[in-house]
Parts: sequence; structure tokens; C-alpha cells
Amino acid sequence: MNTASPEKVLTDEEIAELGQQLRVDSVRAAAAAGSGHPTSSMSAADLLAVLMTRHLRYDFDQPTHPGNDHLIFSKGHASPLLYSVYKAAGAISEEELLTTYRKLGSRLEGHPTPKLPWVDVATGSLGQGLPIGVGIAMTGKRLDHLPYRTWVLCGDSELAEGSMWEAFEQAGDDGLDNITAILDINRLGQRGPTRHGWDLDAYGRRIRAFGWHTVEIDGHDIDAIDEAMAEALATRGKPTAIIAHTLKGKGVASVENREGKHGKPVPDPDEAIRELGGVRDILVRVSPPEAAERPAHDGDPTAALPVYELGSEVATREAFGEALAAAGTRRGDIVVLDGEVGDSTKAELFEKKHPDRYIECYIAEQQLIATAVATQVRGWQPYAGTFAAFLTRAHDFLRMAAISRTDLNIYGSHSGVSIGEDGPSQMAVEDIAMMRCIHGSTVLYPCDANQTAKLVPAMADRAGITYLRTTRAGTPVIYGPDEEFPIGGSKVLRSGPDDQVTLIGAGVTVPQALAAADRLAAEGIHARVIDLYSVKPVDVMTLREAAAATGRFVTVEDHHPEGGIGDAVLESFGNGHPMPLTTRLGVNVIPGSATPDEQLHAVGIDADAITAAARTLVGVR
Repeated sequence: MNTASPEKVLTDEEIAELGQQLRVDSVRAAAAAGSGHPTSSMSAADLLAVLMTRHLRYDFDQPTHPGNDHLIFSKGHASPLLYSVYKAAGAISEEELLTTYRKLGSRLEGHPTPKLPWVDVATGSLGQGLPIGVGIAMTGKRLDHLPYRTWVLCGDSELAEGSMWEAFEQAGDDGLDNITAILDINRLGQRGPTRHGWDLDAYGRRIRAFGWHTVEIDGHDIDAIDEAMAEALATRGKPTAIIAHTLKGKGVASVENREGKHGKPVPDPDEAIRELGGVRDILVRVSPPEAAERPAHDGDPTAALPVYELGSEVATREAFGEALAAAGTRRGDIVVLDGEVGDSTKAELFEKKHPDRYIECYIAEQQLIATAVATQVRGWQPYAGTFAAFLTRAHDFLRMAAISRTDLNIYGSHSGVSIGEDGPSQMAVEDIAMMRCIHGSTVLYPCDANQTAKLVPAMADRAGITYLRTTRAGTPVIYGPDEEFPIGGSKVLRSGPDDQVTLIGAGVTVPQALAAADRLAAEGIHARVIDLYSVKPVDVMTLREAAAATGRFVTVEDHHPEGGIGDAVLESFGNGHPMPLTTRLGVNVIPGSATPDEQLHAVGIDADAITAAARTLVGVR
């Protein structure tokens, strides 16, 4: 029986009872599942009880309402608490909580994911919720121009993550007064005490240094929590962090403030429930948001893409920037995020044309991807990128974005050894592998400007994470502007009935493969050439047809062999499809500084190396 009606405004005493209910339900859920994090949930129960009854504005019946606040559990392991909040709000039933949590097929997973309509993003990899929350707050201010607020529950262990401080700085620099970080300082991490324990001022000094307003409170004092949240709502020009002293396992003697109790059910759930006052069934009516409408995303779908003259030399990064600016004219929902290298990636060409939809994230690649995820949460179409080599810093954010079922367009410029003299620290020779391994991803590597111009707008029509790799130096324009490049396809640039070997490249190695084919033809060796611009999904049928016709492959890539184009090609075979004789050319060394041509020759991926490999293969039967 409900002890509070949906219409009733709860008193402090009733909110304290709600906090106990959230603890009891967290204990029950973890006990029923046989695993989970009840003690991490119990420390923050009072914080969430006050938030949901007095400050959160959310319509659980309309999770896509454009005016809804956003609630993100950065400490995603406290999922028993989040799901107990949903139960108290009437969004899920007690039966679902107690019989499906952490079970096969359940939407109540061990860490929250958007399988639940009220969850914006998957969390559980610590240090990600606050950066994404900051991105949502930025979107509210810069793009949506709506008054929704973002609330992020953070743990103290994750405050050791650098991504958290990228987020603190971004929010402080932007003056995001529409976000509140609630820090659950319960002193204990997984294996013992956290770095600063209960030294709230140690956290406060650091956070204030990034331009935040801070409030330090007892996280179990209902009135103090309420006042802190009201203060956050009233603060203008600064984000607010509520730094709450809490007790892990609050209310149960066997686990309260005790080490070694992380990530497991309480030892005696029945006794714990008795200590907490028993099972309750309080139902809360969370206040709905104000009426709001999403901004119109107007565009001109007839806007022309750039075209390039056959035979000219144009860098694919240049074509990318020009095509992106044109795509932004076609679609008003495109937003571009760059990591302070827009003059090099050429994303600045979008900024010049659409400055209101360009977000500079500076040299903070984790915050860059987090903000891109956030804009997509709010219905925008993000393109985010930097030098391809530096995307490695954000790989965990990309991995989690895939778990969130996020649609992202990622671009990486200055790929491979072909960048030349800058040397190996700037060379992406792992990025194709990194992006191919993400579930549901698409990986594109154009070789010329017209191809690039067609692929850039096509990215926005793909589900999942789509990656486009671009090149620093100019490459020959080999395709006319009317050519089409379907994702999942390829282009056969040379072929004939007497082909003896197939040369397969992408990006900068396509011109090298064509040059090698010309040399081989002069020697009487017929070579087929395939431009594998779609590395994932790969054009399986064309590859199998080439294998059947020639029986020999030379794959060549400006990338390490592991996980790259060669692997993508060979994965098209097996399961009854005979494997062709294959020589794989790639970057097998750590390069130094040299000109682009010297680099390609030194690592053995230029026309000389391709020609030699093909000759050897043709001589083998």
C-alpha cells in the first residue's frame, strides 16, 4: 500500500523514509540477483530521494519530452539505486526489479544502458557520466536553447579519472549553470579508501579552481541536501558541485563504512531490511517539465557538394572540410566538434559557414567524444574528430558509445606514415583496427576528393559509429563527380579476363597500386586493382570474385597489418570459400621523420614494393 499519494508533497520525514525505501530496494534487488553494488547505492539514497521529490523535472511517461531534465549515474555501478528510483516513480514494477535485475534478457542490466527509455547513455566505465552530462548541458545552452537541467551522480573513486577534470574545466569555462554534479563522497572504493577520503575541501578546492560553485554537505541530512540543490538551481553563471559526505552501506551495521563490502550483496539481507525499517511502498510523483519544443532543424537538401577536377591533386582532408560545410547546409541538424585542430582537419570550413553549430573542445579528446555523444542524445547529428592518432585517447568513450547504441560520425585526419616529417607520434597506424573492432561500426577510407565528398554526407545516414579516415597530403583525383560510392562497396579500377593477381588498397595506397599495375602490365603481368574505400562493411562479393579470377592478392595499407585492411580482406574467406594466395604489405616498423614518398618507400607500401610482391606471387603456383 502506498504511504504517500502521487499528488502529495512529501515532508522531510517522508523523504527520509523514501531514502530508506531506496536502500531496502537496493538490498533486495542485489540479494535476488546474487550480485550487484548495494552498498554504493545506499550511500547516495538520501541524495536521490530529495532530488526526485523536490528538484527533478521529468515525465516518465514521455521520456523523449524535450523539456525533461537529464539524470545520469556516472557511478553506474549504483544501478540498484537507479532502478529503485524508477520503481518509486512508478516507471517499473517491484516484480521487474526483484525478478529480472541482472538476469538474461533483462533491461535492468548490471550497469544502466539505454535499453531503458529513461537512461540517456550507458555508464559503468567510470569517468564518463560527468563528461557526457557536461555535453548535454552545453547542448542545452548552445544548440537547443531550452531550460532543462542535467543532474549527474558521481562517485569519489572516479574523481581520479582525467576525463572528469576535462569535464570540470569545460563546464567551468562555458559557465554552464544548468548542470549540477552530485558527488557521493563515501570514502571507500573497491579495494579500500579513496585518495582523499572524506576531505571534502580537497575536492572543493580543485573543483572551484575550474570555475565551479561548490556546496559541502552532510549527504544524509535531508534539509541540507534540499538547500544545496535549491542553491544550485539559483546559482547563475557557474555550474554547481554538491560535495556530500556519505557513508557507504548506510544504515546496515554489517556493511556501513566497512572495507571489503564493495560489489556484493549484503551478508544477511533479511537482517539488513529489518535494520532499515522494513519494506516500504512509497510512490512519488516526480514533477513534470515545462512545455518545450525541440528546435527546428531546417536545411536545403538541394545544396551542392563540392566537385573536383580529374587529374588535379587535392588532400582528402580538404575535401572532407568542404563537403562537411556543404552537408551542414543540406541538414540543419549537423553539429561539428573538433579538438583544437580544425585548421588541420579542415573542420574549420564548417565553422566558417555554420558557427552556431560548431563546438571547440580543445585538446581534450575524451570530452570531445563525450560531447558528441551528448548532442546525439538530444537529437543532433554530430561529426567529431581530431588527428586520427589522438582518437586512441578516447577509445573507451567510443566503446561505451556503441553500448549506448549511439549514432556518431567520427573523422580522423593525418593518418598513416604518409604525413611525412612530423614522425611517428603524429602517425595513426592503429586507427583502422581500433575503429573496426567497435561493435556495429563503419570504417571508410577514401582515396580522392570526389570520393570523400560523396562519403561525408552518407555518414549521417548510417546507424552506429561511422569513421572516416583522411590524408594530409594531396592525392590525385581519379573519380569524376558523378561516381557513386555506396557504403559496403568498392571500386574495381583495373580488370580483364587475363588478370593474374589482384592489388587491393585504400586511401593513399590506391595511386600506388595503380602505378604498380601499370608497371606490371609493361612486363606482361595483368593485375586487377580494387579500391577498398569501405573497409567495414567490406565488399565481400567483389573480393571473392577477384579471388576466383586471379587466385592471388596483394593487400597494401598505410597502417599496421594487425586489424587493418589485410585482415578485413581475409575475413571475407573461409567457411567454404577458398583463400587466395596473399601477400600483405603494411607498416611493420616504427617509422621516423622523412618526406611522404620516402616514408612509403621505407615501410614498403609504395609502387616499388607492390610491384615486387606481385611479381613474386605470380611466380608461385
